[in-house]
Amino acid sequence: METYRAVVDKRDQRGFTDKPIPDEALRRILQAGRMTGSSKNVEPNRFVVVRDRQRLGALAATSPAGRWMARAAAAIVLVQTQEHQFDAGRCAQNMMLAAWSEGIGSCPAHLPEAELARLLGIPEGLFINRVIGFGYVNPERAGPPPSVARRRRPLAELVHWERW
Repeated sequence: METYRAVVDKRDQRGFTDKPIPDEALRRILQAGRMTGSSKNVEPNRFVVVRDRQRLGALAATSPAGRWMARAAAAIVLVQTQEHQFDAGRCAQNMMLAAWSEGIGSCPAHLPEAELARLLGIPEGLFINRVIGFGYVNPERAGPPPSVARRRRPLAELVHWERW
């Protein structure tokens, strides 16, 4: 899949089928996260992979905004030290684009950190940056296909050249 196409066509997905994600696809997604550049090459990203249905349900129950996570085939919890959060967005985007290229949908979420740390046994001193749910997209919940133009502000409203 061409990179530019993946960036402009990818949509956040919260509606998934029951199809499990093969281990190899999940490893490629994690590899995309692992290979993310980091400030001073400190490689701060750590990952907790959750595939157990009961545990996914427990994650989803921590917040009304995360209820959809119970339908995900897997969730990846992105964990870092407090002082190394800068590169988390890059890592998350790499994993979501890698998933999209595998035909797997995804969506990031911020869920209550203290509850997640307790549920997943995250050691003290580490920061849960975000949780990403992954799964094969349920076509009935997918929304319009990527070929339909998204409504976005025109570039002219967002970009200033050389000065504001």
